[in-house]
Amino acid sequence: MDLTDLQRNPLAEFEKWFGLAVKSGEKHPDAMTLATCTRRGVPSARVVLYKGLSKGAFRIFTNLESRKARELAANPRAALAFHWKTIDRQVRIEGRVLRMPRREVENYFHSRPRMSQLGAWASKQSAVIPSREALLGRLRHYELLFEGREVPLPGHWGGFLLVPERIEFWIDGEFRLHDRFEYSRTLPARGRPGAWKRVRLSP
Repeated sequence: MDLTDLQRNPLAEFEKWFGLAVKSGEKHPDAMTLATCTRRGVPSARVVLYKGLSKGAFRIFTNLESRKARELAANPRAALAFHWKTIDRQVRIEGRVLRMPRREVENYFHSRPRMSQLGAWASKQSAVIPSREALLGRLRHYELLFEGREVPLPGHWGGFLLVPERIEFWIDGEFRLHDRFEYSRTLPARGRPGAWKRVRLSP
């Protein structure tokens, strides 16, 4: 692939690649690794699910009391990585993180399956629990509590927006001679986001 084969907007290019991954039969094309850090720079990473873009930012939904949410609040920078083995491609994203507006969180929460909504109430994410039976007991409690009515959005559940500042596209190449392309933001002007700059990287 040549640099000129890529679209000028990396988000448009990302959506093109994501579509290819979906069509290829990739088992979990929406799986992405989210890396965060504490305020002191101690890293952690986990696989979460891609839930689309919102005004040029990647959406991340989570329990706000989880480790990742606490780290995003303390150090609002993060990185994402997608790897699609079926098409031998990878995308890496880095940027700053903002809290998602409550209305957008509510809209997404109510689009989830009912049992997933109840699970958000039952799970104290990242907290120590005595047993799986205790977790299922909490789930049953909320099933009964909200029986016959809409499950409300928990106060401890929300979302973040990762605003990309750097995006790298990677294509597997023979003899480890991969194609790598990097988009980075130029300096902003008068409070508006800068344009995207594209370069080819050595593998």
